[in-house]
Amino acid sequence: SSLFMGIGTGATIMISQFYGARDLERVNQTVNTIYTALIIGIIPLSLIGIFLSEPLLHMMKVPDDGTLEMAKTYMVIIFIGVIGSLGFNINAGILQGFGDSRTSLLFLMIATVINIVLDLVLTITVPMGVAGVALATIISQAISAFLIILCLMKMDGPCHLDFKHLKFHPEQLKSMLRIGLPAGLQGAIFSISNVLIQSSVNSFGSQVMAGNTAAGNIEGFVYNSMNAVYQTSLSFTSQNMGAKKFDRINKILFQCLLVVTAIGLVMG
Repeated sequence: SSLFMGIGTGATIMISQFYGARDLERVNQTVNTIYTALIIGIIPLSLIGIFLSEPLLHMMKVPDDGTLEMAKTYMVIIFIGVIGSLGFNINAGILQGFGDSRTSLLFLMIATVINIVLDLVLTITVPMGVAGVALATIISQAISAFLIILCLMKMDGPCHLDFKHLKFHPEQLKSMLRIGLPAGLQGAIFSISNVLIQSSVNSFGSQVMAGNTAAGNIEGFVYNSMNAVYQTSLSFTSQNMGAKKFDRINKILFQCLLVVTAIGLVMG
């Protein structure tokens, strides 16, 4: 999943650069290529995740006191609906490449409300437990991805999405891999290190796991706030690279560093 998200990041950078250079034809080629890659790659990725769920949980030393079975159920359902998560992030990346982060934010807010409502319905009204929480997550993610797809299909211009004309553009795919694979590998390395850390945490039992998860969710507020600045710097830097306005790039770097430092200090 991290590798695929890295390729999506590569697509976002390319779209920003081509848009900054006003090369609208290659913007459209990039959109078509990333969607074709998503459609072809999503089923193998989902199947790999489903089959590796239990071995990974054993490797992470999840206690076999009922927690293991619940974690397995959650992971399998999440991997079945992984297209929603990847689809939303890739769609949002396409829009952010044009400097539009409001549309994806709006759809994410809608998905969040749907997720909360479904969480309550599927755990209280229909007592499905962990399976209900996982279903609420994948349904809300699928809805948010679908809403952005509709938005792209109705748009005019280079980011217009037409499933009838999807195809690979080898040059764009090669550039996506060149830019995106290092970012994907970086994400994969973080994921591997988190697995090792989580394995140590899990060895202390279910109560420590629950406490660590709660703390991680709080930490997520800080991380996501910083990540928003990262996404901003990505789009602005790429657009100015494409427009050959290199003098702006150092300003973007220092301003984003100041903002993310302030966020870290205050929220930390």
